[in-house]
Amino acid sequence: MRFGSVHRLTRLKWLTRLKGLTWRGVALAGLLAVLAAVLVGGLPRVRVDTGTEAFLPANDPTLAAVQQKARDFGGDPVIVLLRYPEARRFVTDHGQLLALLGTEGKLAGLPDVATVYGPATVLNQLAGAAQNFLAQIAGRRDGLRTAAERAARDAGQPPAQVTAAGDAAVARLDLRYAPLIVRGLPVGLPTLSNPRFAEAAMFDQAGQAKPEWRFIVPAPDTVAILVRPRQDLDQAGTQRLVAAIGSTVAGARLATSAVTVSGVPSVTAALAAEVSREGPLLGGLVAVVMLLRYLLVPTAAVGGPSWRRERRAWLMGRLRPLLASLLGSAATLALFGWLGHPLSFAAVLLLPLLLGVGSSFPLYLAAVPNRRRVLVMSVASAAAFAALALSPLPFVRDLGFALAAGVLLTVAAALLLGYRASAVGTTGFGATGFGADGAVAGAESPGLEPNAPASVGAGAIDVPVGARAGRGVRLAALLAAAAVAALGWAVLPRLNVAANPVELASGLPALADAAAVESVLGASGEIGIQLTGPDVLNPAALTWGRAAGGVLAQYFGDQLRPVVSAPGLLGFLGPDPTPGQVRGALELVPSYLSSSVIRPDHRVYLLVYGVRLQDLGAQQRMLAQVRATLPAPPPGYQVDVVGLPVAAARGYQLLLDDRYLANLAGIAVAGLVLALGLRRRWDAARSVVAALLATGWGLAALWALGMSLSPLTVALGSLVSVTGCEFVVLLAEAGRRGHGWLRRGVGYACLTSVLGYLVLIASRLSLVREFGLVLGAAVVLSYLAARLVVWSRPVATATPAGESPVPAASVAPPAAVEVNA
Repeated sequence: MRFGSVHRLTRLKWLTRLKGLTWRGVALAGLLAVLAAVLVGGLPRVRVDTGTEAFLPANDPTLAAVQQKARDFGGDPVIVLLRYPEARRFVTDHGQLLALLGTEGKLAGLPDVATVYGPATVLNQLAGAAQNFLAQIAGRRDGLRTAAERAARDAGQPPAQVTAAGDAAVARLDLRYAPLIVRGLPVGLPTLSNPRFAEAAMFDQAGQAKPEWRFIVPAPDTVAILVRPRQDLDQAGTQRLVAAIGSTVAGARLATSAVTVSGVPSVTAALAAEVSREGPLLGGLVAVVMLLRYLLVPTAAVGGPSWRRERRAWLMGRLRPLLASLLGSAATLALFGWLGHPLSFAAVLLLPLLLGVGSSFPLYLAAVPNRRRVLVMSVASAAAFAALALSPLPFVRDLGFALAAGVLLTVAAALLLGYRASAVGTTGFGATGFGADGAVAGAESPGLEPNAPASVGAGAIDVPVGARAGRGVRLAALLAAAAVAALGWAVLPRLNVAANPVELASGLPALADAAAVESVLGASGEIGIQLTGPDVLNPAALTWGRAAGGVLAQYFGDQLRPVVSAPGLLGFLGPDPTPGQVRGALELVPSYLSSSVIRPDHRVYLLVYGVRLQDLGAQQRMLAQVRATLPAPPPGYQVDVVGLPVAAARGYQLLLDDRYLANLAGIAVAGLVLALGLRRRWDAARSVVAALLATGWGLAALWALGMSLSPLTVALGSLVSVTGCEFVVLLAEAGRRGHGWLRRGVGYACLTSVLGYLVLIASRLSLVREFGLVLGAAVVLSYLAARLVVWSRPVATATPAGESPVPAASVAPPAAVEVNA
């Protein structure tokens, strides 16, 4: 009986709860279930890809050329630099040569490897080619003798004449090839077990590597192994490949004194690992700062018998804005996961920016009774971020789309959690919480600031903000500020833009390894002089290649380091080879080598040069000079300069060309949204003016300090317009309603937002640290510009149309009026 009674009581309890459910509650539960499914299914799909294509101009011919070169000849190589304690040890020590050959073979067998170029494999290929060459000579000599003797014998000649006919038949062949064979006799047999052959093949008489092999033997005691990955390898595959290369080399029995693994894929793999590590870490630090700024808001003391309940409501009122921000950020990441679109370098900034930007809007919804105003502000912010899509660099565009989506999803999450402004009685400054019906306590009501005299009502007209200063003073201050801003906008074309893809990893050990490799090889990137035509191995095409190489050596010998070229591989044929000689030479040159610069269909060949990844401005000028200096190609042929440095220089030029558009687009779009959405058009105009002033001041400061713009800060106007517009709208609202607490809240929000963005200084990436500093300064400038604009064009206190006044006794300010950065 006791068990039956308990069962009936439990069932009655559940029925009572079910009867208390409303359609709104059921809908909310359903939406939360859908959101949970979206997050659980999308977040595990999020990928980070910091491949070089994210930093290159999309849909541009230079990028298409880079991709085609990778398909034809493999991608940019991972460079394994091996230093030996003694010069030429890798050829004089047979055991080390075999160990090196085995290592190169293992590297070639790794997944996602297109080809491997190393000194041991080159020697092995040369030895095999030499043996085949000698076998062909011997076979041809025997064939000529046999055929001549058979003909003499069939003619009935005596044995002596038959022998003489055989000798005469091979005499011309001996005359052609005997000097070559005699010259090689001191070296011995062409095998890897013969140290003299290996040393003679790689080094000249002075003990230096021969010019054609310096790309794999840069110094007598150093060798380089170039591992070219397959084309279209994604970032996860690149990271696995770099890790596999490192472990393979570490497990090899090589008597080296130093090993360095570098190259563009290695740098991007290290960058991807750092982004994956720092993104959640920095996001967590910003979340802690955001939580502290909610918890540390001044609030009235609570007490009495309901102290625990009020404290719980107080705590929930401060945690829910952070929860809305976290939900919006997580939903944004899940959206990228479901779309299958990888996050690029911007992933390290995404969580900090989304939390910093999105954490404000839930509080706006809780503080401002006019929800339309908050929604218009959020759409304006999203539109300003979406203006970053005008950037030619994919990773900047991705950041803009992600921030725009994050703002909208965070507002949606806040609405889902029941944020709305409601005046439920005065609880003291900063008392914000959720009531039983989901309303926020302490929300803004159209009236005066707390403790104001009750004789001044919500709809009363007070002295306009800024009216204490004379009109002439306000106008002079505005003109002075505008003059400084105009200076910033005027010097925008003179500001340098740092857009080197490899320099994005500045601060990581991988970049130091790249610098070490560059100091040895004389280059850290490569470009290709590409000749395309019906048959690039005909005499005219090869002659053009030799002429082009000579011109580049004459004028750019200190900037371009020859690596390998088609005319260079066939240089032993002399200056004017016949088509037959070229075909014969291709049978002798190992395809392992020829395929590195000659496409199998003989329609494309390369002259590959190493370059230093220097300042992109200087590199762009150098590449333009190279194009102008190259001789005209033969009729029917086309010449082009291709490679990652070429595409990076093109992206740099596009950034320079779009400076004004990138800065003005966000300001214009945000102002347009505000003008269309707000009833008070003057607030939209003030917002545009504030954004123009703040951006101009920031540009002037960068110019005065001698700082460079980055791909992220080159669109400073789009970033500043977000904060400038919201500051102006809130300050104008505070002045219009006579809410001093709202003005103080905006200043407090500016301070805490700056502190939140300074968290980015904890990053190891110099670009992220610099961006955090610039963003923090932009928030301060936006606040100052907003204060100046509202002060110089005063607003009168009044109740906006469509909003009903609330008695002054019910006025209560919000707790955490936050403004995003």
